[in-house]
Amino acid sequence: MQAMILAAGLGTRLKPLTDDTPKALINVYGRTLLEIAIRNLIEYGFNKIIINVHHHADKIKQFIEANTFAADIFISDETELLLDTGGGIKNALHFFDNLPVLIHNVDIISNLDLNEFYNYHLSDDSLASLVVSKRVSSRYLLFNEDNILCGWEDIKKNERIIVRDEPDYKQLAFNGIHIINPELIKKFPEEKVFSVIKAYLMAARTEEINAYLCNDIKWIDVGKIDSLQRAEELVKKIF
Repeated sequence: MQAMILAAGLGTRLKPLTDDTPKALINVYGRTLLEIAIRNLIEYGFNKIIINVHHHADKIKQFIEANTFAADIFISDETELLLDTGGGIKNALHFFDNLPVLIHNVDIISNLDLNEFYNYHLSDDSLASLVVSKRVSSRYLLFNEDNILCGWEDIKKNERIIVRDEPDYKQLAFNGIHIINPELIKKFPEEKVFSVIKAYLMAARTEEINAYLCNDIKWIDVGKIDSLQRAEELVKKIF
């Protein structure tokens, strides 16, 4: 099975820790975020892992070279231009075979059963499946009663995008883990820099993009300095 870890971000919200260190190499309970993500993927049987890099890319490359992992690891280099999540996935398309790709943000730590998620996606006809949960957030993906993506909204900015008209929508927060079929990646926007959410919303006009609802998992986005302590406590419990 193949996976991609999105690790190219600037880590702005983790400054000053990320001034000289890429977010992927921030330590949580004695291990880097990148190592936690890689070893978790390997534990679930993913033996081909692509990692995109930009901010302090050389340090991530050196980390991979200095460590031994039971998987084939490839670097998708965005040193010259940060491509955002969608552009980064599209740029790595040549690494993928025709099977579904699990995409995992490097700053997400969870106890999600990745095999159950992968099997769910295989049993469904959708081109992409997104891990979501019902929790408080400033931004939501909007789904209909059949858990098909219909739109997006930003509560703070009072912005809303609807791509499928429905009488009502469920607000679900995206958890930074998703599975996508390469055939959909080939249909991503022509532009170089774009978010994967933008690509999903464009695709959702004609294709089924499904929710994988996980309200009971332990999960954290290590996006801010004040989340590091909670991340350490979570790592102690689940790894």
